[in-house]
Amino acid sequence: MKHLLTALAVTSTLAFSGIANAADSNPFGLVYKGAIVENVQGRVNIHPVSYMLNGLKIAANVYTPAGYEAGKKYPAVVVAHPNGGVKEQVAGLYAQRLAEKGYITIAADASYQGASEGTPRNTDKPFYRTEDIHGMADYISSYPGVDAGRIGALGICGGGGYTLNAAKSDKRFKAVATLSMFNTGEVRRNGYMNTQADSVQARLKEASDARARELAGETLYSGNVDFDALTDDAISKIPTDLYREGMTYYGRTHRHPNSTFRYTTASLMDLMSWDACDNISLINVPLLLMAGSKSDSLYMSEEAFEKATGTRDKELFLIQGATHIQTYFVPEYVDTIVAKLVDFYGKHLK
Repeated sequence: MKHLLTALAVTSTLAFSGIANAADSNPFGLVYKGAIVENVQGRVNIHPVSYMLNGLKIAANVYTPAGYEAGKKYPAVVVAHPNGGVKEQVAGLYAQRLAEKGYITIAADASYQGASEGTPRNTDKPFYRTEDIHGMADYISSYPGVDAGRIGALGICGGGGYTLNAAKSDKRFKAVATLSMFNTGEVRRNGYMNTQADSVQARLKEASDARARELAGETLYSGNVDFDALTDDAISKIPTDLYREGMTYYGRTHRHPNSTFRYTTASLMDLMSWDACDNISLINVPLLLMAGSKSDSLYMSEEAFEKATGTRDKELFLIQGATHIQTYFVPEYVDTIVAKLVDFYGKHLK
């Protein structure tokens, strides 16, 4: 386990023939199975939009249900993407599937990431990621047809941890769900599965030094992976399911040119001193935490569930047989998750 970072680094040095971006074949850049390829009257449609948030232009997709009429009132759900992900991947998949069930949904690229503005690129700080979720709520609340009193939230992977953080204070969310929740602060601080707890101070020093260099005009990055250099052998040597399967998902099967694992090293100053579970008892609305029963990231959802004492209506729902990344795309697991979400939001966004 302690060799995880070494294994990730090895992948950047090995040769691979290259993968064509699936986004190239979809007019909206979507890379998930069953994605919308054209807007057809009477069906679920996708609407690329942009809006300003803290001085930055945010790129987002809004999905509207079949038969959508602006004069009607619909419940809405904001969907926050994983770390390194973009709106065209798993966040878009679940936004579309929920729109198929009658919800107006929005998936936005995080500030400094994807197609949204912000420099240095790939800055990944809890404040901004949390603001992104507030910003989606801001925008969708005034979208034609949205009932602002019936808004839910769904956060996936790192977006799940940030969704929990946003929901502590944002009482516009009447029901909150996470999928394969990843507590970015805990992992950046202690390492994945707590494998780097003995090097916290050294890594904080590296982050502090990186901030100083950033002020001098040099941006340093962590988590760099060259997807074009991935080989099957290199991937197979990664010891955890999340990162091993993540390489295939993000680097091959669901690749998008705006998606990258990297983040500014200086971001670690903020990330390592933050935790998604701090003050989680402030969440007082129905809470659904979903994770694969075989996911090696399950411990983070379990921790959040245990600490979420502010709501009496909470559930830890396990997708039997699924790993973390498999919840992003495997049809039988996606169907199970969508059915659970429809039941959950149906009860609480009446």
